[in-house]
Parts: sequence; C-alpha cells; structure tokens
Amino acid sequence: MLKNIINNFKHLDKITFNIMRHGLTFCFILCILSVLILFTYDFSFPSPFMYYIGIHLFKLSLILGIEFIVCGFVVDGIKKQLI
Repeated sequence: MLKNIINNFKHLDKITFNIMRHGLTFCFILCILSVLILFTYDFSFPSPFMYYIGIHLFKLSLILGIEFIVCGFVVDGIKKQLI
C-alpha cells in the first residue's frame, strides 16, 4: 500500500504537484508562525488568548496540509479518469 502511494506521488500531474507544493509550503509557514506564537506565550507574556491563537493556528496548518495532499491525489485521479 505504501508503495502504491509513493508510486502515485511520483506520477502526479505537473500543475497538481506545484499546487500541492505551494500549499504545503504555506501550511509549513503557518505552522512556524503558530510555534513562534506559542514560544512567545511560554517565555514572555502568558495570556490564554495567545495560547488559543497558537493552538488553533497549529491545528489549522495540520488540517490544511492534509487537505492539500488528499485533494491533490483526488484531483490527479479525476484528471486521469481513475476515479
């Protein structure tokens, strides 16, 4: 099964791969921003508002990253008429 996923990832359409790459880069930047907010919360001014913003941004970045991956595979399957 893992071999099948890796094989599908290697044969993605160029446009779909670029969209996935840029989306994952955006999610990584969002994750880094949330980690910086959580470090600020931990080391300087502990405010519950700052904690919740950091946690929600982290959750959002993980969910968006997974959605970019899954939707990229689905769109590529639709383009190739596999689904």
